[in-house]
Amino acid sequence: MSIRRLPEHLVNRIAAGEVVERPASALKELVENAIDAGATRISIALSEGGLAAIEVIDDGCGMAPADIALALERHATSKLPDEAIEAVTTLGFRGEALPSIASVAELTIESRVRGADGWLRRVDHGAVAGEGPAALPPGTRIKVAQLFAKVPARRKFLRSARAEYAACVDAVKRLAMARPDIGFTLEHDGRRAFSVPPGEERAQRVAALTDRELAGNSVAVDYGREGISLTGVAGLPTFNRGVADHQYLFVNGRPVKDRLLIGAVRGAYQDMLARDRHPVVALFVELPGDLVDVNVHPAKTEVRFRDPGLIRGMIVGGLRAALDEAGHRSAHRASVASLGNWESGSSFAPPPSAPSWPSRSPGFAYPMPAGGGEGGQGSVWDSAPAFAPMPMGKAEPAEAAPPTPVHYPLGIARGQIAATYIVAETEDGLVIVDQHAAHERLVLERMKRAMAEGGARAQALLLPEVVELDEVACDRIEARVGELAEMGLELERFGPAAILVRATPALLGQGDVRGLVVDLADELAAYDQALSLKERLDHVAATMACHGSVRAGRTLSVVEMNALLREMEVTPHSGQCNHGRPTWIKLGHGEIEKLFGRK
Repeated sequence: MSIRRLPEHLVNRIAAGEVVERPASALKELVENAIDAGATRISIALSEGGLAAIEVIDDGCGMAPADIALALERHATSKLPDEAIEAVTTLGFRGEALPSIASVAELTIESRVRGADGWLRRVDHGAVAGEGPAALPPGTRIKVAQLFAKVPARRKFLRSARAEYAACVDAVKRLAMARPDIGFTLEHDGRRAFSVPPGEERAQRVAALTDRELAGNSVAVDYGREGISLTGVAGLPTFNRGVADHQYLFVNGRPVKDRLLIGAVRGAYQDMLARDRHPVVALFVELPGDLVDVNVHPAKTEVRFRDPGLIRGMIVGGLRAALDEAGHRSAHRASVASLGNWESGSSFAPPPSAPSWPSRSPGFAYPMPAGGGEGGQGSVWDSAPAFAPMPMGKAEPAEAAPPTPVHYPLGIARGQIAATYIVAETEDGLVIVDQHAAHERLVLERMKRAMAEGGARAQALLLPEVVELDEVACDRIEARVGELAEMGLELERFGPAAILVRATPALLGQGDVRGLVVDLADELAAYDQALSLKERLDHVAATMACHGSVRAGRTLSVVEMNALLREMEVTPHSGQCNHGRPTWIKLGHGEIEKLFGRK
């Protein structure tokens, strides 16, 4: 086949494939143009998540009729006054966005320069459909309708209106965080999603667009080195999320999703957060234009640094300095030599000589949520004969000598450290158990057993609790209300940005209802919509179990500690928590003697 020159309309469609992947891509380009035009207020209206229509109105400098026509030609831009593309400071500069969008949608541009009349130009999938005078205030109004309507191959790969709307909201939020001096308003199908006024403080803007509680649970970041500055807001390690969708990174005012920057954030928090938890941050890197290349991606979402190591070190150092000043320092780690003497428990089985289960004492008490022992959804005690009084191994006044830890793989509880760790004595050493991690695994196994037997029982709340979330998170939860009800969590929509909790799984009790719903919303954000929650049962149940477990910091009685140890001994996978960390570690007698120089 001979080489031929492609027709103009096909060239525009190819360019559109690079720049306009979905409604959020087109919206991002239009809002960036409004910002570059010097707007102080930008209003956005969406219909059906942007699939039916996108409208962006700004009060920027506007365009004359000749400029409107030129803006719809490929590689025409006002943002490159010379050929120094590496010195570009505006958000957009390729000159492909408008003609690319116009080639795959119905595009209408209305614009007016101050002191002149307004003008309108309409393009239908690459063909000019009309133009003429227009009445509007100074600025520009652009409307995009029926995106990919005449390109069915692209249209069928778009997701649902709800999913596309979520992507649009994320794109606008990132741009609004980058420019707190500009006011943004976003409406969807006639309902206002959010509105932020111009001239806000950066921390105030970030909190308004992420989580209002962030303002009181974050530290300011202000760090500089070698002409590079790092500013922004960093959430405290305890203020974390289940997924990394609340990490906002900006380079010279440009929102980016760069693996180097994301890795640096993870490195800064690595010894302060569990592996499955993620911090909430909004970081702004400012550096000379010749140290970064912003022209490496058609949508300009990725950048390339001349010295990646310096930038990564800046982020790690800046975040750690900010967190240290707030008093939230990294936990001290044990020496490598000491850790080598400890054995991590993963699985075990009771020895053949383990005694049969004796009769249960009327005075036995176990820290189980209300209703947790009914309907086959309780602890292991429901599937085995009841117990006799647990041996009392704690240093307490007693007439008889403490019992010997015979036949119990995890030993007899001797005490509790920091209201977090259970210390138990075994026949051949010492065992330390993380009470929260261990009970979290036990609750998860109970939930999985309950689901296999037909569903988890729900426990109604005396007073339904309202949990405020952003509209997109509420949409995700609303779409899964039926599946969550099968797991014992009864929810309903309560206005645009709130969820009403009527009942929680009986296995969990009430607990931290808000934290549970927020984490579930984060989990749902990471799922493919085609997957049911039953296909992701382990992840959803693990999230629920975490909020229904004995928390670190709770003082347990000796009976409660021993009951936890006994249930661990007969529960599958109790050697590791739901996040893969060990629930107990063991130090043998020989290793203890080595530590004291006896061997």
